[in-house]
Amino acid sequence: MDDLLSEFDLRPQPTAERPLLGLTILVVEDSRYASEAIRLMSLRSGARLRRADCLASAERHLNVYAPAIAIVDLGLPDGSGLDLIRSMAANRASGQVILGSSGAEREEAERQALEAGADGFIAKPVASIAAFQAAILRHLPSTLHPKGPREAAITAVDPDPLALREDLSHAMDLLALDTPPADYLKRFLIGLARGVADKGLEAVAHGMDDTLQAPDRAALRELLSGRIRAMPEPV
Repeated sequence: MDDLLSEFDLRPQPTAERPLLGLTILVVEDSRYASEAIRLMSLRSGARLRRADCLASAERHLNVYAPAIAIVDLGLPDGSGLDLIRSMAANRASGQVILGSSGAEREEAERQALEAGADGFIAKPVASIAAFQAAILRHLPSTLHPKGPREAAITAVDPDPLALREDLSHAMDLLALDTPPADYLKRFLIGLARGVADKGLEAVAHGMDDTLQAPDRAALRELLSGRIRAMPEPV
């Protein structure tokens, strides 16, 4: 894979307000809500963002270009993000930063990501733009850091509610399958619930049974449907 250092030499220089200016971030994330949060933080930081929602899509991206930073969710619909991290770590371009990410079982997820070859880990939800920037900058060479003091934004971002609606609808679609992917769905809902601080949904997701019998499916669908009905209608 091409060396990224020459690309770094040609990119716009980072500033205190936009410390990731000129960098390309590939986020491998199935949640539209989580992806929207990262998109907003990337824009505020000066980075370009590209998204893949599964392993197959990520592979297509990586066959075309080498992102400066990859943020890989561990729970993806077509497999484990750990496999992608291992593959990227074994074939990484010089200077490339690989970060694992998860909103479920975060301590164990971080351990697994680092063992797979990730440079670091971002727990979802990310608390603020400052935390997002710091999680990336600590793994970039000092020559790529903005010069002088930097006052980072400690505010959180506010993703589009339509992204949350799409995630809830996606979960309902999975529940309608003859054999729902219970383990994947559980992790998806835990991460989503934490992202929007929905303690009720998080508790239900933690208590999900691996078999997801019909009554449990019906109850969960009704819960998710209620969350959607309570949201403002899109304009």
